[in-house]
Amino acid sequence: GKLGRYPPWPGKIVNPPKDLKKPRGKKCFFVKFFGTEDHAWIKVEQLKPYHPHKEEMIKINKGKRFQQAVDAVEEFLRKTKGKDQASSHNSSEEKNRRNSSEERGKQSAGEEKRKASLSEGKLKKGTGEGKKRVSSVSSERGSKSPLKRAQDQSPRKRGRPPKDEKDLTIPESSTVKRVMTGTVAGFKWPPSVSEPVKDSDPHFHHFLLSQTEKPAVCYQAITKKLKVCEEETGSTSIQAADSTAVNGSITPTDKKIGFLGLGLMGSGIVSNLLKMGHTVTVWNRTAEKCDLFIQEGARLGRTPAEVVSTCDITFACVSDPKAAKDLVLGPSGVLQGIRPGKCYVDMSTVDADTVTELAQVIVSRGGRFLEAPVSGNQQLSNDGMLVILAAGDRGLYEDCSSCFQAMGKTSFFLGEVGNAAKMMLIVNMVQGSFMATIAEGLTLAQVTGQSQQTLLDILNQGQLASIFLDQKCQNILQGNFKPDFYLKYIQKDLRLAIALGDSVNHPTPMAAAANEVYKRAKALDQSDNDMSAVYRAYIH
Repeated sequence: GKLGRYPPWPGKIVNPPKDLKKPRGKKCFFVKFFGTEDHAWIKVEQLKPYHPHKEEMIKINKGKRFQQAVDAVEEFLRKTKGKDQASSHNSSEEKNRRNSSEERGKQSAGEEKRKASLSEGKLKKGTGEGKKRVSSVSSERGSKSPLKRAQDQSPRKRGRPPKDEKDLTIPESSTVKRVMTGTVAGFKWPPSVSEPVKDSDPHFHHFLLSQTEKPAVCYQAITKKLKVCEEETGSTSIQAADSTAVNGSITPTDKKIGFLGLGLMGSGIVSNLLKMGHTVTVWNRTAEKCDLFIQEGARLGRTPAEVVSTCDITFACVSDPKAAKDLVLGPSGVLQGIRPGKCYVDMSTVDADTVTELAQVIVSRGGRFLEAPVSGNQQLSNDGMLVILAAGDRGLYEDCSSCFQAMGKTSFFLGEVGNAAKMMLIVNMVQGSFMATIAEGLTLAQVTGQSQQTLLDILNQGQLASIFLDQKCQNILQGNFKPDFYLKYIQKDLRLAIALGDSVNHPTPMAAAANEVYKRAKALDQSDNDMSAVYRAYIH
């Protein structure tokens, strides 16, 4: 089948080679696929039992290689049964899926790392000799496939069989209560025939949240591995788009892409757009930053107006409301290149009033507008793992699908223009306040004679454990304040979030207190350092 439409594939969980690192912070198993020599890290939630779905899946998939894989499963089951007649062949029922807010919560980097019980070295051997578990890839809402990162890290992606195939079971934990014993096999769910998934990257989650309809929110999917539709009844149907996760390619749009602003975030985004085969024209206020991307295959635009007029969809990612307005309304600006059908996507984190004003002037010229601020940092931008919050023109959102898959791991559509700006400010308000609290705790530990490293170790063992907490603390302890997210920008976001609260008479005392500390850090010349340099505001 074409990319994104491969049939589900059976596989068995095996021990990975000793030299192969497990994807960091991921709860996943190393799976060998039947009928092939392919191997991949597969997240635990993506495993489905074989027997309950066997007949249904065989009806859907008629391919010869697939039939050979099924024959291989059956042969494996016969052999295993012969070796160990006494083994139990029951599998525990899957627990009820957690509610949507918990699942969506898994998207945060904090939750990805929250439980170390399934991280490298913690997978325990099964208790029954001769038991092997056969399973394969499926998806749950909110689960992020680890394969993209596994591919980047793995020196051996496929071909060579693993050295060891001992039995594995999942240790019970509060996050995974699904221990399967005995011989079980499973399939990936295919996309629904009535709603084909177009050109999907197997790692991308894509949520459509309509805030203009009834409050009983309608979710749909499109996917790096997943298609979800939550009906008004509350029932959830999940179909995974099986796009043979191992190479994770996407089909780039044939539309010409423009990109304005090559800062910490924009640089990583453009790099990933080019890697995935998009045609990109770039512009930056300081032109030297364009050189690297020209070498990678980008075209150079002389002004924002020229980029917009020569491209179908132009993205922009600049620092603040003033820069966003100047880019559109200034001399040789975006607006001068807009004519009917031209598309403009603003990825800057600004306030709702600014983005609404920009949308109005773009649309008044016949253009199409989407706001799409991103949650993440330089590292996540480089890795193509941003979270994209979009609002505005729904058709344009869908036209940006391959671009969003190239740059992000998840995309949310939030309805009308302004919603994404508000949501983004709230997310960064929480992040900025948390960063200030971390700095406050580390410095209080120091002045009261406590070990800062021990404080970090304790936090990492508790419920606050997260990639964010760990990385920021490690950097502070090493005195490394190289910017991953500029301190001046998180202060700007706190300022805008406080103004958002002010506009609706909602108190934001935590954000207000954090904002004062960041202002102190700015006065200490920390603006161009990472947000973690707020630590220096607490040093007496």
